[in-house]
Amino acid sequence: MAEAERITGTGGAPGAERSAEQASGTDGTPETGREAAAGATAVRGSRKIGVLFAVAALAYLLDLVSKVLVVAKLEHHDSIDLIGDWLRLEAIRNPGAAFGMGGAFTVIFTVIAAAVIFVIVRLARKLYSLPWAIALGLLLGGALGNLTDRLFRSPGVFEGRVVDFIAPKHFAVFNLADSAIVCGGILVVLLSFRGLDPDGTIHKD
Repeated sequence: MAEAERITGTGGAPGAERSAEQASGTDGTPETGREAAAGATAVRGSRKIGVLFAVAALAYLLDLVSKVLVVAKLEHHDSIDLIGDWLRLEAIRNPGAAFGMGGAFTVIFTVIAAAVIFVIVRLARKLYSLPWAIALGLLLGGALGNLTDRLFRSPGVFEGRVVDFIAPKHFAVFNLADSAIVCGGILVVLLSFRGLDPDGTIHKD
């Protein structure tokens, strides 16, 4: 009887071990954990750093070229009506933030723009979401566009006045960099409400 008990006891162990191995996998990782990890990888895909910088470069170049043309062709000239008096082109120099706000804090807005650029570049290392890449690219390009004015336009470094020229009726005058920043910010808010993170994962809380 003792011999039979020993045989029975040792015979059941391998089966239990095999069942445990099948449940957890050969590397000890639970099947559900491995499947979840594989699913996360499939959702994330490849990093979208290239998309971010491509969008940023496009937004920056459009803003830069438009400002060069405005300074050369429109500044010190009469405004141009595009849609009656509802939309016109009018060159002004703005010492404040987007849409002419905060004219007395030019240096502070310059520092904030530089900080935003730094944070976006840091986030780029963990960027796997295409919509987030587009949103952050718009923010980066817009921030770079206005920061360039702050650094290189009169009256001096960190105090340069931004070139604005898009003038809707009953609204502040702005530029393409401002538009990129606003569009990027709206997209960030929408993505956050949908639960999509920059690394490509989705949360439901």
